[in-house]
Amino acid sequence: MSPPPPEFDHARVMVVGDVMLDRYCTGPVSRISPEAPVPVVRVGEVSDRPGGAGNVALNIASLGAAASLWGEAGRDEAGEALGTLLGAAGVECHLALRDDRATPVKLRVVSRRQQLLRLDFEDATPAAGGMDWRAAARALPGCGALVLSDYARGALAGPEPLIAAARDAGVPVLVDPKGADFTRWRGAGLLTPNLAEFEAVVGPCDGEAALAAKGAALIKDLALGALLITRGEAGMTLLRPGVEPLHLPARSREVFDVTGAGDTVIAVVAAALAAGVELAAAASLANIAAGIAVGRFGTAAVSAPELLRAAAGERGGERGVVGLEQLRRALDEARGRGEKIVFTNGCFDILHAGHVGYLEEARSLGDRLVVAVNGDDSVRRLKGSGRPVNPLDRRMAVLAALESVDWVVAFDADTPEDLLRALRPEVLVKGGDYPGREAVVGREIVEAYGGEVRLTGEIASPSTSAIVRHIRGSSKG
Repeated sequence: MSPPPPEFDHARVMVVGDVMLDRYCTGPVSRISPEAPVPVVRVGEVSDRPGGAGNVALNIASLGAAASLWGEAGRDEAGEALGTLLGAAGVECHLALRDDRATPVKLRVVSRRQQLLRLDFEDATPAAGGMDWRAAARALPGCGALVLSDYARGALAGPEPLIAAARDAGVPVLVDPKGADFTRWRGAGLLTPNLAEFEAVVGPCDGEAALAAKGAALIKDLALGALLITRGEAGMTLLRPGVEPLHLPARSREVFDVTGAGDTVIAVVAAALAAGVELAAAASLANIAAGIAVGRFGTAAVSAPELLRAAAGERGGERGVVGLEQLRRALDEARGRGEKIVFTNGCFDILHAGHVGYLEEARSLGDRLVVAVNGDDSVRRLKGSGRPVNPLDRRMAVLAALESVDWVVAFDADTPEDLLRALRPEVLVKGGDYPGREAVVGREIVEAYGGEVRLTGEIASPSTSAIVRHIRGSSKG
């Protein structure tokens, strides 16, 4: 069965990194300035939100997990505002306030939910040397995950001792990196660069095969646990040593604002891991959360109830007749949620009670059932002239209507072997009328990668061929 929803309220995550304040000045535009051809915004509202590592901590707290934030800010109005906002959200703040640095502020001028201008108020050069993280290292025991949120402002200039301390404490380290030098993140459990950041380090990637190959090389070179590459409209790709790449398609129907989407991704992955969720399922949740976040304006936190509702909708909404590539993406998403894929195939020319019972039993062997259906030419080759009685589109439509069936896909070959190689289901099922597992076509393929082959129990029902012979005999009489 599918894994239960994460218990975020049992999770504890430490966030360390660069903090800043996101400030929004919002109002209507009614005229163009007489001084220059620019719109005049009559500011009606000024609102502040935590940015950088603060936004990561806020996202974690919004999920219901315990979040602690370690960083530094200026002893100024913006620094005070940050502490107030994060404290009100339930984030445990450990901000070192400095007299020699100003809190970075990103001021955005907005009208009708469109950003017209951004002004950055910050010191020209990052702080040198990084922070002294010894106090944070002492607080690591009991944490389910450590997030290093790097915005190239200097706080994480020397993260190696903190990474080593987390590894000694058995705490997974997740890094949202910046810049073209990833060597300081050596030994981290997960890096979450976007595609541009990843390519700045490894070079251009022409297609998913190159992405996977260069990612595998980077994982080996830096002794990383995994890479989660966010790819905009192409979704996300999770790369792990010795495991097939997991490509998660983008879930947002409309992208409104990508501000803070990377913060949402790493926050959800960290909170899910701290709640005991496997990495692939955590990445799938993060992909869904990112789809929610980019559909909103500005840095936006996603709550646990809306994330879990969206995840439940994903499970229930992906069904029906699909093409091969669409099915591949759906299976990646399902496996990301920890779901077990069952596969069966056949002609299914005239659906009868035996078929229904067989498919219900097959579905009970896992979480999702894929039914592959022989094309019309294939059925003629296998069953002879006059078959199929029902053309492919009708056979697929009837199968897709069954509650036990999740996806229906067609294939033109006489055997499903190419499909099995492409989809790699965890379970291959055939009906109990087979003489034995050894006779199941594709058994060697499935068992070679660790899958299993199962036969269902026999259900007394006439075969499709017998039904066709009966109908033809009745019509002659």
